[in-house]
Amino acid sequence: MLGVDDFALRRRHRYATILIDAQTRRRVDVLPERGADALEAWLRAHPGVEVVCRDRSGAYAEAVTRVLPDAAQVADRWHLWHNLAEAARQGVAAHSACWAKAGPPPAESPRATTTRQRWHQVHDLLDQGVGLLDCARRFNLALNTVKRYARAPEPDRVIQAPAFRPTLVDPYRDYLKGRLDGDRPPMSARRLTRLLLTRPDRLTDGQRALLDRLTDACPEMSALEALVRGFAALLTPAAGNDDRLTDWITSARAAVDAGLTLPFHNGGTEGVNTTTKKIMRQMHGRAGFTLLRHRILLG
Repeated sequence: MLGVDDFALRRRHRYATILIDAQTRRRVDVLPERGADALEAWLRAHPGVEVVCRDRSGAYAEAVTRVLPDAAQVADRWHLWHNLAEAARQGVAAHSACWAKAGPPPAESPRATTTRQRWHQVHDLLDQGVGLLDCARRFNLALNTVKRYARAPEPDRVIQAPAFRPTLVDPYRDYLKGRLDGDRPPMSARRLTRLLLTRPDRLTDGQRALLDRLTDACPEMSALEALVRGFAALLTPAAGNDDRLTDWITSARAAVDAGLTLPFHNGGTEGVNTTTKKIMRQMHGRAGFTLLRHRILLG
């Protein structure tokens, strides 16, 4: 049971390959490159591999296919879920104009809330007969600011006051702002995607209600939620998941089938790779690949 992963010796320039026993997570070897030829040569020199746990690297898949056509190639479940998450985010963003209409109205900014409260405070004092100068002193505001609050018949007039000189569209400003707010998503596509990808039992009642309201407003979103839930159930290895995956998609690659049916995965390789990067940081600028290889295998 072999685990295969790459790591950077010099980012974007030179990479190496680490090999481990996928069952015991024992380091097996470190190759000075990550191409298909290097892994192919190693596999031919070390027969007996039956299962290869790898990431999405096409080079590793090519090498295993050439040397071990009958070996099971196991795709990493984390990468499968990550790919689904990216596809889900793109789908949510593509239909934002549909589900956004069912969401809550955009929240008022803290500045607008403060302005609204200050308008009420100023007018309450004015109704009590307090003068403008006294109001300015009590709230520590400029006199002209208090006058602006006093002249406004309602707080929205202060909040929506034009920042520039008067224009021809001023009479239609409220109407245009209403159109803009109606077309703006009440929440980001990324946040809705996060709710879709969260286990249902970990959602709060408010999050569950919001998710239901947004997905029910768009048929495509309802379908996407069902697909996400169905695929999430397959990520727990079990006999028969390959058949269920075939029902979930029209055709599936052999690596994906193996990743969902066999208990092996590439998590161990990823963990060893993390330790390898720590060793590389400790050795930064010292010695060469030979010493690095020995430290990795003996670590």
